[in-house]
Amino acid sequence: MWSHPPQLLSLHSNEVHVWRIGLGQPPDVGERFLRTLDSEEQARANRFHFEKHRRHFIVARGFLRFLLARYLDTKPEDVRFSYGPYGKPKLEVEHGPSRLRFNASHSHELAVFGFAYDHELGIDIEYVNQNFASEDIARCFFSRSEVETLSALPDVQKIDAFFRCWTRKEAYIKAIGSGLSHPLDQFDVTLAPGDPAALLRVSDDPHAAAGWSFFDLEVGEDYAAALAVEGPIQRLHRFQSR
Repeated sequence: MWSHPPQLLSLHSNEVHVWRIGLGQPPDVGERFLRTLDSEEQARANRFHFEKHRRHFIVARGFLRFLLARYLDTKPEDVRFSYGPYGKPKLEVEHGPSRLRFNASHSHELAVFGFAYDHELGIDIEYVNQNFASEDIARCFFSRSEVETLSALPDVQKIDAFFRCWTRKEAYIKAIGSGLSHPLDQFDVTLAPGDPAALLRVSDDPHAAAGWSFFDLEVGEDYAAALAVEGPIQRLHRFQSR
């Protein structure tokens, strides 16, 4: 399912590239990525209390710059970001009217990245902490329908269903760029595995999410991940970084 990328990257319309990378990279890789970060990103890295978290941030951000540079045919240090009102990054206008859309997420020891032309997208990865996957948490963040569905499942299925729900919802709100200003309990997703119609309802408008595609991503044992893409796509390529 996950393959090594070709030497020459070619991203076509109506397809999505998803990348996976381990965050526990050798020190020389981290140092190389650190040199590509701008001053604001370096300041963010230095605010982490634990060195491990600092290294993970540097690798995740540096690898994002590395990938964007390949798609844009530029240098990683020359990539410039701007941010939406709720913090979603996009390419700065100095790169021109770019059609490239991207999103990133990291958790524990892994990071994932999504790229497409002309399709907004969101991606989310979560480390499966069984203690977090409780019905109390679900009642705080899931819709009433989702809570009822989760409660009705056999205990052996609840943890997987919880994280399918969580990552699909997070991927969607990241795709639309609203963050948690769009309450997670105000729209429904399905909890079934591999469901192509993962999104059922947004607020009170059953048609608001028409044209969105959802994909569960098998990124590794003890992880759950999902991708939300605006509009239909023809191909999804999954790349594992060396």
